[in-house]
Amino acid sequence: MASHHRFDDITVSDLVAQGSMKWTRNPGHLSAFVAEMDFGTAPVITEALHDAIDKAQLGYLPPGVKSDMAEATSDYLSSHYGWAIPAEQIYPTADVLSAFDLVLARFSTPGSAVILPTPAYMPFLTIGPARGHQVIQVPMIAGPSGRAEMDLEAIGRAFEAGAEVFILCNPHNPLGRVYSQEELEALAVVVETHGGLVFSDEIHAPLTLEGHRHIPYASLSEATANHTLTATSASKAFNIPGLKCAQLIASSAAHQESLREVAFMVSHGSATPGVMANTVAYRAGGPWLADVLGYLDTNRTLLGELLATHIPAMGYTPPEGTYIAWIDANGLPDIKGDRSWAQFFADEAQVGLTDGALCGEAGVGHLRLMLATPGHILEKIILAMAEALKAPSA
Repeated sequence: MASHHRFDDITVSDLVAQGSMKWTRNPGHLSAFVAEMDFGTAPVITEALHDAIDKAQLGYLPPGVKSDMAEATSDYLSSHYGWAIPAEQIYPTADVLSAFDLVLARFSTPGSAVILPTPAYMPFLTIGPARGHQVIQVPMIAGPSGRAEMDLEAIGRAFEAGAEVFILCNPHNPLGRVYSQEELEALAVVVETHGGLVFSDEIHAPLTLEGHRHIPYASLSEATANHTLTATSASKAFNIPGLKCAQLIASSAAHQESLREVAFMVSHGSATPGVMANTVAYRAGGPWLADVLGYLDTNRTLLGELLATHIPAMGYTPPEGTYIAWIDANGLPDIKGDRSWAQFFADEAQVGLTDGALCGEAGVGHLRLMLATPGHILEKIILAMAEALKAPSA
């Protein structure tokens, strides 16, 4: 029998009572659609936030708080990934999407195309077009081991068609891939050959699971440092996205010089409490996060067992990083009517999932599910889905 964990004591009622968007947007539903954890956050972060409120540190971002976060981020990147990046090249920003928006505006030609491996994090499909940039979707392909891999030849063709920016998501949302050094180096050859720019979304880096190692793309070589802007944050790993703080990292002298001119714009959306929370997370949140990673490791295995037992027609490969599960529903019988599987399970099982089609053409027939929930709730979710599939409406 598995040992009892304190997260196992969290109930659906507890989560609803906390009032998060995840658990109140669809009353009566078991929610697994948005990338939030159901585990609270590290006590050291809670204590730091209480202290900030007691001291009324709720004004505009002070220079000392900003530089302290940059130093903490630099130390974390060095100690965890061996990436030596000076603190002065690290900027606070509201979130990864704000960083991406700024990179498009500052470092790409208006109207140029953006390359996006799919399935992908949903907003990457919409931000570019909203700014006048076409998105070239490049579906992931199955590698020799069966794992999803980037289609380097198609990426090269997209650059040749005029694309300038490539979006790298590592660890990958929603596939959970943690790319190997060989994969990243092969990508770097393609980007460098075509003079491209990489926006590297590494927000899930602290959530790399056992058996895998995160490698910051920009740390590979002088070439990758020069053609990459990286965004990361403690927000996903420590469950604090509402505090609005991420880090934009300029690893080239040219990008750093350009960003100095708009430093205020880069940092303006970040919140003082969020910057403080990220600093504390990087410096003192390790023990709490290690415990979370162990629980996620158990849950990714548990989900496989539950699906194999109750919905064996669904395909699933445990993620290598993140707390996101990508489920293939194409093996299920056709649904009556014109509903997606996400809508079917919302209607018939009262389970909230993300429709894979929102992640690009390659996501049609798939579902995105969050593993960062107590094991007994994960079991309730799968059992409710299994029961719905037995109903006449299926």
